[in-house]
Amino acid sequence: MRSLFLKVFLWFWLAMSLVVGVVALMSHLTRPLHEPRPPQFIEAVVGAYSQSAADAYAREGAAGLGSFQRRVEREARVRARLLDESGAELSGEGATDDERRLAAQVFGAGGTASKMFDGSVLEARAVNAAGGGGRYAFVATLPLGPPPPPRDAPPRRFPHFLPPGPLNFLLGNTAGALAARVIAALLTAGVLCYMLARYIVSPVVKLRAVTRQLTEGDLSARVGPLMGTRRDELADMGRDFDAMAARIEALLGAQARLLRDISHELRSPLARLGVALDLLRKRTPPEAETHLARIEREAARLNEMIGQLLSLSRWETGADGARAKRVDLSALVREVAEDADFEARSQNRSVEVSECDACETAGTHALLRSAFENVVRNAVRHAPEGTAVQVSLDCLKGGTNNGEAILRVRDKGPGVPEESLKEIFRPFYRVDDSRTRETGGTGLGLAITDRAVRLHAGSVSAANVHGGGFVVEIRLPLVSPDID
Repeated sequence: MRSLFLKVFLWFWLAMSLVVGVVALMSHLTRPLHEPRPPQFIEAVVGAYSQSAADAYAREGAAGLGSFQRRVEREARVRARLLDESGAELSGEGATDDERRLAAQVFGAGGTASKMFDGSVLEARAVNAAGGGGRYAFVATLPLGPPPPPRDAPPRRFPHFLPPGPLNFLLGNTAGALAARVIAALLTAGVLCYMLARYIVSPVVKLRAVTRQLTEGDLSARVGPLMGTRRDELADMGRDFDAMAARIEALLGAQARLLRDISHELRSPLARLGVALDLLRKRTPPEAETHLARIEREAARLNEMIGQLLSLSRWETGADGARAKRVDLSALVREVAEDADFEARSQNRSVEVSECDACETAGTHALLRSAFENVVRNAVRHAPEGTAVQVSLDCLKGGTNNGEAILRVRDKGPGVPEESLKEIFRPFYRVDDSRTRETGGTGLGLAITDRAVRLHAGSVSAANVHGGGFVVEIRLPLVSPDID
């Protein structure tokens, strides 16, 4: 799980869900087993049942009274007994000592009497049979909880305005109502946690987007305008980031201007030096030509180095950035190899293309040509006389993206020390200064290649070949179908 937003959201939601669950569970476990019934309800129930019991006994005798008592106990969970003044239970089903004592209190007090038990209440009331048939004591034992609904009664609807259905079923019983409340609480907690997590992570997402822009070379990207009116630590971090980006932009701009100005200033005396050499050749004897040629070569090398510095500066700052277009890599590789082979022939070397698959990438033709050319010329420069530099282009399609093109340039030279393999792509790095001076290298060719390849979302690496030789490998992504 790599998404910070998802982590924050899930942790908040889990924490709130646990709190809601624990509160609901504790409320369920600690609630009273029976809610006491209001006295008016008990009084109404006992009054109705007492008169019915006396009438049933007067009409049908003990059998009718017994049938009435059993029906009341079955349907309403109320134990009913009718006693006379002697304490005899008139249905023949018997009475407890508590019921008899409470009946005696009713006859003595001439009214009602009650007694509380664990989970129930014993209520007694004096009642007269219809038509003056006698005076009795009706004793009822009622549970404190609500009575069950009659068997033939329709399901209770809660709330009353809800139509019958699954929701009414859930809310119409205790377990369903509890589950519905818990689900509603979890959904509410989820919405609130989502909003909170989004509020926290949103600046981080915006900062990441601006960071990507900076990585791609847009040094003017800033996160401040995206923060809005936030005034918290994340907004402060965004302002600090903007200050850092502005500082980097200023430093790189100053560096590029300095390098560009110095390079231009150096080219002016070099141009004058070339003119002076031409004039000097006309006035000096032939034996001075060797020294003049050496001066001319050094001036040419210096001019080449200045040109490479200007190119590297432009590409580092993105000044040469252009819209990506389709580049035919196979045609470009053959073109570079042909030009390099023409120059290598004069040095008793050659450049051969051993394999060249047809593939395309998206980028700038001139930039890729410079990258390939620097690698091939570097290989020719260090290859032994009488050997050939091998160039191959493989096209590997498929994979996570569209595939990649792999360019390999191999020479049969002595290679470089293992500790220098990663350093050779740094500007002005030289494995051997004396050898570099002899071959005319400036130490900038591979640095330009590395920068150009990275600008095309590729990679470049170098390795010594087992058995002798040196190989540079360039990997570039294949073109996307939406590139013109």
